[in-house]
Amino acid sequence: MKKFFLSVMAISLISAYSCRNNNSGKGSEAKTEETGYTVDRFADIEILRYDVPGFESLSLRQKQLLYHLSEAALMGRDILFDQNNRYNLAIRRSLEAIYREYKGDRGDKQFQALEMYLKRVWFSNGIHHHYAEDKFDPGFTETFFAGCIKEISPSHLPLREGQTVEQWLAEITPVIFDPSVMPKRTVQSGDGDILLASANNYYEGGVTQKEAESFYAKMKDPNDKTPVSYGLNSRLSKENGQLKEKVWKVGGLYTEAIEKIADELRKAASFAENEAQKAVIETLVEYYETGDLKTFDAYAVRWVEDTRSEVDFINGFTETYGDPLGMKASWESTVNFVNKEATKRTKVISDNAQWFEDNSPTDVRFKKKEVKGVTAKVITVTMLGGDCYPATPIGINLPNANWIREQYGSKSVTIENITEAYDKASQGNGFREEFVWSETERDLIVKYGFMTDNLHTDLHECLGHGSGIILPGVDPDGLGAYSSTLEEARADLFALYYLADEKLPELGLLDNPEAYKAEYYRYMMNGLMTQLVRIQPGKDIEEAHMRNRQLIAGWVYEKGKDDNVVSFEKRDGKTYIVINDYAKLRTLFGALLAEVQRIKSEGDFQAGRRLVEDYGVKVDRTLHNEILKRYESLNLAPYKGFINPVMEPIKNAKGEITNIVLDYSEKYTQQMLRYSEKYSFLPAYN
Repeated sequence: MKKFFLSVMAISLISAYSCRNNNSGKGSEAKTEETGYTVDRFADIEILRYDVPGFESLSLRQKQLLYHLSEAALMGRDILFDQNNRYNLAIRRSLEAIYREYKGDRGDKQFQALEMYLKRVWFSNGIHHHYAEDKFDPGFTETFFAGCIKEISPSHLPLREGQTVEQWLAEITPVIFDPSVMPKRTVQSGDGDILLASANNYYEGGVTQKEAESFYAKMKDPNDKTPVSYGLNSRLSKENGQLKEKVWKVGGLYTEAIEKIADELRKAASFAENEAQKAVIETLVEYYETGDLKTFDAYAVRWVEDTRSEVDFINGFTETYGDPLGMKASWESTVNFVNKEATKRTKVISDNAQWFEDNSPTDVRFKKKEVKGVTAKVITVTMLGGDCYPATPIGINLPNANWIREQYGSKSVTIENITEAYDKASQGNGFREEFVWSETERDLIVKYGFMTDNLHTDLHECLGHGSGIILPGVDPDGLGAYSSTLEEARADLFALYYLADEKLPELGLLDNPEAYKAEYYRYMMNGLMTQLVRIQPGKDIEEAHMRNRQLIAGWVYEKGKDDNVVSFEKRDGKTYIVINDYAKLRTLFGALLAEVQRIKSEGDFQAGRRLVEDYGVKVDRTLHNEILKRYESLNLAPYKGFINPVMEPIKNAKGEITNIVLDYSEKYTQQMLRYSEKYSFLPAYN
């Protein structure tokens, strides 16, 4: 629940307001091809590179620590594929076998469609769109697929024991080609059973929503002040009518990959910068070995308390966006080191966390009396894995357990070398001219947009997610499928409200009290209009971050109608957003923040459900069609993701590692095939 993703609006505009010096990181220790940041383009996706500035200046010990943490970040790749759908690994491996062994004309339209489908499967870690959640249309025929499969040696196919190629085709063909079979990866709302409607692999054997909710409700003690995150690291299975958890751990489900992750973490521990960091890594290994959620909490506490280490990482079952019930976590990893200069900005914010909490427009009953352990930094990422790859957050705030956040605090990061890659790749794309109302708003964005967008991320992650309390006795999972959307809305609203506060110029975070207007305009235009380019015609919004943005923008637009705070205006047949009263808009952000915090603090499921369903889900079809046509004329990809640099250890004649260098020359397909060969440990069916 604590990731911040760059919106399509921000991706498109970020180049217009970069105000930093760009250090490419291509020193004597880096190999690259001078081809720009865009690596590949297919379907609705653009693949980018990111640089790792400052890596050359790290000590050899730090580089070795980063290397082993990065290897651990790649070892769990198969886990996410399997979590997203039980057929994903089998489909990916069969497609890769076809791609490697195909003897026909690779220029044939059928093969090209299969190649694009494979690229999409790689990007989304499965057969469903990474954002929209809908199953892909393969674009090639069943006959072509069957013909390709029959030309491949059966030894290269993911056949079940005793299964013939024909039997395997009969099983797998409907999963790929029938739009009615497993149509949506995660269904997060509606009147039906959201577990049975979802195609992900967090539940098996026909577990119903009611059964799962009852199963975990019986585990919870309302008097427990330090509850574990029930169900976080397991699949809930129904066998012979009985429910049981299959825990993801060494010796349990996914053990083949988890053993490899743990091995690399042990190697990393030998290069730890200090004893506190070593204890963090060793406790995480213990958690992987036991699957004990109490141990996971101990790891989270040690991780949040380690504020001295320059190198840091996330590795494990962390975020719960993919589970319709918001309980089970996808596997993810990031590896990074601190950007010391940029972190000065986030330190100012975290040092003043108590002031922000005290002056929030929320009810005093829901405020923290004492804000503890809030730390924030700007980081340079060196490796992305699992649910952070290839689609990448630009900000993260952890841990997720409310009691840990209240007693020990949280750590927030803004990933600035990722936004820099967006910056480099988005030069002069025409988006601003097409969708922004006038030169007044465009000038604001040019002057202050990058600055306020970074501050929005900082405030969202550092303070927004870390603010407020849940009242005693309230179930932290009580908001169910709406939890992620409401939590992201709470953090966004906190950031939006304070961006316009005179405290920011006072703290030296903004040099103009009017600068916030750039982010207000960007946010409203994106929430009401431009993010719709990510939705297929006729579809509604499913993804939590998109629901959050439309919820906020739609609610304040509706509530501000009488005062004409925000309006839709037409010019030359095109629709634009106009903000007529920025001060009243801020007041509305504050009012909605107060209500969302109340919903979370009191666990008011029905109020949360109404807010999301009324404002965050439905799409204006006429406006949607217009936005799609205008966006299409710009020839832009609405989604972007990244490939990782390759870390190469350099050894002397004695076999000792003397350096680690970064190679930026690998292509998208090359990296994906290499990862599938080197980091694929799980059986095709788990």
